[in-house]
Amino acid sequence: MKHVTPVIAALDIGTSKVVFVIANVLKSLDEKIQLQPQSLEVIGVGVANNTGVRQGVVVDIDATTEAIKKARIEAELMAGIKVFDVIVAISGSHIKSFDSRGMVAVKSKEVHYSDIERVIEAAKAVTVPMDQQVLHVIPRQYKLDSQDGILNPMGMTGIRLEVLAHIVTGSHTAIQNNLKCIEKAGLKVSAMVLGQVASAKAVLSEDEKNLGVLLADVGAGATHLIYYINSSVAGMSQVPVGGNHFTHDIAIGLRTPQTAAENIKTKHGIAMGSLATQDDSIDVDGVGGRKSRAIKREDLAEIIEPRAEELLNLISQQISKNQLGSLLGSGVVLTGGGAHLNGLVDMAEFHFDLPVRLGLPVALSGLNDILKSGRFSTVVGLLIWGLEQKKFAQAQKENQEKMNTSLQDFSDRIKNLLQDMF
Repeated sequence: MKHVTPVIAALDIGTSKVVFVIANVLKSLDEKIQLQPQSLEVIGVGVANNTGVRQGVVVDIDATTEAIKKARIEAELMAGIKVFDVIVAISGSHIKSFDSRGMVAVKSKEVHYSDIERVIEAAKAVTVPMDQQVLHVIPRQYKLDSQDGILNPMGMTGIRLEVLAHIVTGSHTAIQNNLKCIEKAGLKVSAMVLGQVASAKAVLSEDEKNLGVLLADVGAGATHLIYYINSSVAGMSQVPVGGNHFTHDIAIGLRTPQTAAENIKTKHGIAMGSLATQDDSIDVDGVGGRKSRAIKREDLAEIIEPRAEELLNLISQQISKNQLGSLLGSGVVLTGGGAHLNGLVDMAEFHFDLPVRLGLPVALSGLNDILKSGRFSTVVGLLIWGLEQKKFAQAQKENQEKMNTSLQDFSDRIKNLLQDMF
């Protein structure tokens, strides 16, 4: 029988682009999957411009569907295979989150997967507004009897298991419109993952999560924030400023088309005028057939700098609101396409008075060179999330097989004993 390599497909529907990535799982599911990004081999990447989404919410179903189709076709042609199931990222201003607690009795004194599942379900049993649906229940920490601060209670002995979990919800309408676009493109959604959660998997190290870190994913329409304290999610939020706001400012300030403004931002954009030299000049296209003209790069920085300061001020307000500034031992990590703006990391380090770095997605196997930019952090994180789910499913399968074997052995012993007696 021919062996079929397991495949994971990931879809990120953004405000400016749709990204579709296909990857092979290098180890057979019949073997033990090594939980390493290098276990994923990227074999297809598709990117298409998108005009049907604003602030993470679909405003044009047909335009979004066409963008998904184009990205999918490009990725499938590159990969040489067709896929029908996809993991999709969900984000936007409609996302809400809060903490919840759950408690259950441990059935057999030793914690098994079933106990962890039951306690998470108990934490999930809270009142959620009718227009919201639960996306994630993320365990922050567990407590077993009197011992708290446990990150993984599996195999530990106790009587009462408690969990402090972070529950993430999204607008039912917004999510269903996303799903409708994906289904119209001929795809089935196998899982939905919050965009910030996916980006964190691709960008943050375990040390950063343990020491405390804020990840700011600067997208086209908005910047999505997620906090990690003691290796667990401590909160998430969003600020309504992203890369498109910089592009719009440049288009208005330099009186140039949006497309030209985007190219200028990408190639010559700079967040601080002090980083530009007096000799730097840029050619700017005119509007409506007008002649191009040259401007100083310092003038471009004067347009961009106020918007960069606004973005960083809004992030600072969120840090203060969540009262987590003193707990961010690893500082701040900027990722997303907008984070590549020259000088933004330097400005952020001065503004926050914290260590700041540019976050790039972890290297995968295969066509990784295409995915080295922060604009692909979310989709790379979706692939890693899919790999983790396959490993978890495999571990559950192995655990069930062991339990079945133990029960069969016990049954055989009882049967033999009865035969000896009679």
